[in-house]
Amino acid sequence: MAAVTLDSVTKRFGSSAAIDDVSLAVAEGEFLAVLGPSGCGKSTLLRLIAGFEKPDKGTIRLGANVVSGPGIDIAPEDRHIGMVFQSYALWPHMTVAENISYPMRVRNAQPSDVAREVGVALAAVGMEGMGERRPAELSGGQRQRVALARCLTMRARVVLLDEPLANLDAHLRARMLAEIASFRSLSHATLIYVTHDQAEAFAVADRVAVMEEGRVRQVAPPAVLYRTPSDSVVSRFAGGGAVVQGEITATFGNGHATAALFGKTWRVRAAPAQAVGPAEICIRPEDLRIVSDGSGFGATVVRVLYQGGRTVIEATSPQGTTLSLSLSSTDVPAPGTAVHLAVIDGWVIPQH
Repeated sequence: MAAVTLDSVTKRFGSSAAIDDVSLAVAEGEFLAVLGPSGCGKSTLLRLIAGFEKPDKGTIRLGANVVSGPGIDIAPEDRHIGMVFQSYALWPHMTVAENISYPMRVRNAQPSDVAREVGVALAAVGMEGMGERRPAELSGGQRQRVALARCLTMRARVVLLDEPLANLDAHLRARMLAEIASFRSLSHATLIYVTHDQAEAFAVADRVAVMEEGRVRQVAPPAVLYRTPSDSVVSRFAGGGAVVQGEITATFGNGHATAALFGKTWRVRAAPAQAVGPAEICIRPEDLRIVSDGSGFGATVVRVLYQGGRTVIEATSPQGTTLSLSLSSTDVPAPGTAVHLAVIDGWVIPQH
């Protein structure tokens, strides 16, 4: 049974649909990342699940229980959902230990049980000995750990994380991603994690749901989403590269086809039912190579971006298409250099 199920859920603010007929099932114990640009409806989706907003249409279930739907609206505090906000949402007048123990004290747990559970939660997030500090005395990363520890003492089966790392610097974000992965192992909870950062989503999630304008465009494991995007929106947002217009000249029924691109014909991946004719083709940075034997097509390097272990080159084709390719070599052409590129892979975006 799914831990969270949304069935044809719509939420409008005035004439605008923040969530537009979304159906989604999140399995028990799954880590789902919801990825999309600002304003796409990600946070509204979490607020609907948590009970802070009520859908205008559709139903939401936690396990087998309907919590939102026609004539039903279970209060947030009765849904037993943990939530970690971008702003941490800690009570400033309480100590760390008091913040963490709050869910247990609301349940009138025994003081000895509260003390024990708080100690376990502090150890789990690496904050032993900090129970008497106030939130104002903590760093941003430490505050997020307190919010996670509070979810542990709450023993929530579903935890919602709304852009939890947005206020942290790059070093702390990497560390907190590891903390969240550890939290998942400790809690065995179902996690729904909202972010606009593709790297975050791909690093931790079992599946990623890409949203745009209130709709879920595709839900799939990160590798599937990256290599076989369902449409041009997913292709452009979930991964670098380009979507180019081409012509499918032949299909083989085995997941491959040939495509006319940049004046030459290349072998690309395609759905078995792909038809011959015009098509959009997703080309990732690793799908291109610089060649010197004349087998490629001409392009001009316009930008070189050094990224540690690899270098990303942006080049333009004679047709004006901007392409990116990734090199691990130190022999990198300078901006303005004419090069020849070969397409060694690509994905034909299915037509809907």
